Amino acid sequence: MIRAITTFGYVGLLRPAPGTWGSAVAVALGLGLWHLGGFPALAMAMVAVTCLGFWACAQALRDRPGEDPGEIVIDEVAGQWVALMFPAGAFWWVGFDDMLPWPAWVGAFLLFRLFDIWKPGWVGAADRRRDSVGVMLDDLWAGMFAGIGVMVLGALWHIPLILRG
Repeated sequence: MIRAITTFGYVGLLRPAPGTWGSAVAVALGLGLWHLGGFPALAMAMVAVTCLGFWACAQALRDRPGEDPGEIVIDEVAGQWVALMFPAGAFWWVGFDDMLPWPAWVGAFLLFRLFDIWKPGWVGAADRRRDSVGVMLDDLWAGMFAGIGVMVLGALWHIPLILRG
């Protein structure tokens, strides 16, 4: 049961790059959640998978201190959903209820993967904890950075369009 949770339904067993597979599945499921229930559904799912991830990682790594197995991807799912929540929340706030435009979710995916692999600042500090909390935290920070990055890129793209017209 713990393995099914930490690998997010065994997605973490896909090779190569299980973290990228986990992120890709998270984007697809996140878009489905958005379609079914908008931002509230995505927000509730993100909170649930984050709580479940902290618990399951603590259980899975209890006897393996310092490990962060590549097959554990529930952290990528939680972090990817954090990144998606930024554009999803912005679109929801203005009453947009159609499918999330592709630049928003593609940007969230690419920036999340960048920050998760690069591990700048707080992402790297969380990763260096070498415990189950760090396994989850580094991806949550990467999701925050990616979400902020998507919003900044969106603003940089749209402000000139607004000023022109």
